[in-house]
Amino acid sequence: MTTLGTGFLRVRRWLRDHPLAFDGALAAAVLVAMIVGSFADPNAPNGPSFGTRTPEAGSVVLMVLAAAVLVLRRRNPMAVLAATGGLSIVEFVLVDPPAPVVMSAVIALYTVAASTDRPTTWRVGLLTMAVLTASAMAFGASPWYSQENLGVFAWTGMAGAAGDALRSRRAFVDAIRERAERAERTREEEARRRVAEERLRIARDLHDVVAHHIALVNVQAGVAAHVMDKRPDQAKEALAHVREASRSALNELRATVGLLRQSGDPEAPTEPAPGLAVLDELVETVRRAGLPVQVACVDRRPPLPAAVDLAAYRVIQEALTNVRKHAGPGAKAEVSVVRVGGTAEVTVLDNGAGSPEGAGAGADGGGHGLLGMRERVTALGGILTAGPRYGGGFRVHAILPLKARTGEPGTPGMAGRTGEGT
Repeated sequence: MTTLGTGFLRVRRWLRDHPLAFDGALAAAVLVAMIVGSFADPNAPNGPSFGTRTPEAGSVVLMVLAAAVLVLRRRNPMAVLAATGGLSIVEFVLVDPPAPVVMSAVIALYTVAASTDRPTTWRVGLLTMAVLTASAMAFGASPWYSQENLGVFAWTGMAGAAGDALRSRRAFVDAIRERAERAERTREEEARRRVAEERLRIARDLHDVVAHHIALVNVQAGVAAHVMDKRPDQAKEALAHVREASRSALNELRATVGLLRQSGDPEAPTEPAPGLAVLDELVETVRRAGLPVQVACVDRRPPLPAAVDLAAYRVIQEALTNVRKHAGPGAKAEVSVVRVGGTAEVTVLDNGAGSPEGAGAGADGGGHGLLGMRERVTALGGILTAGPRYGGGFRVHAILPLKARTGEPGTPGMAGRTGEGT
């Protein structure tokens, strides 16, 4: 059975790749059927009989011509139908009882129905049925209601219906195939989009972690180098802060890079993402680096969603890092997190005059900090504005919707709890 099925598929594939050969074989088969049918006599004295008559030479010529025309049925189906229909009418007019030349017209009508649309099939099919049936009834010696005449009507009608059904099935299969291909392309595009978003998110996290802690390390290392000879105790304290900041950076980098592990990899990070619950630690770290920070207000109401909580923390972290790097000496910062309706508003202010080496760094084009903050806030459907304050200093203001577009749960773990002010 397997060998037989394989052979059938090969033959079918070959015939599909060589349609002219298939049409030639079909024309030959139709010619054989017409010639065999021409030996039948429906009007014999004792009822229909076979072999009691032989086809006339003119009928044989008409059958050969009709079969030959069928070879071109795919190239011009309408012309082939007209030619076979005309040959069938000639046979009805010249011979009684006629040879079954109308079989070629039936095949041609099937081809027209299978290769055109439904309105064309209806119009051409009804016209063909009417003309051929009327010709058989008008020029034959048999009564108009004879079974031969009704057979012409029935066979032409079935040919049109079968061709239309085949065309509908092909259209249905093509539509299903197109939808499957479109769905596959959509899945691939969605997968690429999610990979790009995840890559961007990880890049933002790495930037936030590295920029904040390395800035603190740089500041404290500079302090240690400056006071090493004259005030060794203060240098030791600065180096201790360097060690603590570097340890925090390594821990956060380990947690962030751990997100790239496969699900079965050992030692996957289990710590929650940072949030406002650890805001006090962040503020204390910045204060030890020499930047006075005041937490004006942090809302104490139910926890923020996890994504909003993380975004708020990262905005504050990056803003304080920028203040420390660019605000200049003597600068102070103020942090507040308040809820207004269905949003959480995060504000970081400073009164710095700016440093020469940091001029312009707070603008959008000066680095990736503000760009990363804006992308993080926008991803949640929020708005971030950053710019100089009237009278001096800089202001970063983020409005985060509490119902984030990422679909984060409303009751996160420790990472999602709102921190308390100091």
